[in-house]
Amino acid sequence: MRRRNRNKIRIIGINPRRFDRSQIKFYIYLLPVVFITALPIIFIFFNAFKPLDELLVYPPKFITTRPTLQNFRNLIATSANKAIPMSRYLFNSLISTLLVVAFTLAITVMAAYCMSKRKYRLKNALFGINEAALMFVPVAVAIPRYIIIYKMGLIDNFLVHVIPLLALPVGLYLVKQFIDDFPDSVVEAARIDGASDYYILRKVIIPNITPALATVAILAFQSSWNSLEASYYYINNEALKSFSFYMTTLTANSGNANGMVGQMTGNTVAGLGIQAAAALIMFIPNLILFVILQSRVMNTMSHSGMK
Repeated sequence: MRRRNRNKIRIIGINPRRFDRSQIKFYIYLLPVVFITALPIIFIFFNAFKPLDELLVYPPKFITTRPTLQNFRNLIATSANKAIPMSRYLFNSLISTLLVVAFTLAITVMAAYCMSKRKYRLKNALFGINEAALMFVPVAVAIPRYIIIYKMGLIDNFLVHVIPLLALPVGLYLVKQFIDDFPDSVVEAARIDGASDYYILRKVIIPNITPALATVAILAFQSSWNSLEASYYYINNEALKSFSFYMTTLTANSGNANGMVGQMTGNTVAGLGIQAAAALIMFIPNLILFVILQSRVMNTMSHSGMK
């Protein structure tokens, strides 16, 4: 954007840091879209604080008129009555998610650098295999995945939450695109100066591809934080299961902690409030991570054309 002021042209920029009157037309278009897309988030937040009678009302209300913390109290009380407390499931999910994000970023950026800036046999074939992996949904490879995990001895092992999720084909594809655009001359100059590949990757490449890495971090976080596969298929020990799995057990096993079950049709109805509270707990980390990294994610999308 440009604006003439006293015979001078002032460059505002594509994404100015300060508000400018020329941006008003964008707000007119964007504010209704933002409001519509924010409705599910508003619903999740208010749903967690609704009393049971408002949870059952039809049509459902977005904003509660009588907010309460009873759903969270019931959630804590339900966990206290079990052999494995809710905090254990939450701890498992936090640790496994942090490990998945850290190792996925390390593996993805090293593999992308090798596929982009190094020359070796079968380079194109390996990248083609990665592209082919993008076409497979998890259910299509469930049986071979189980066989591999069984052969590796990961059944009833905490690492089964981590190892199967470390391969992220879409992350490799995305980071490679960014590294491809990085000038080869800069990499060659660093090699002439005696820099190793690890030094080039750490000091030259990574600082220039942080938008792509932020996107990969979000994808890895969501794939691990919301994962149910390991807890359902590979783990029998209840103490090793994830918080997302614990959420699926709330309706069936939620008995009423405050004596309301006798007034309801059963545990399924009484567990709706507990599920709403747990859903908010599951959602908040995703929201916080995206808010922190959203500017870098937008840069990634505009660069790669991903939607």
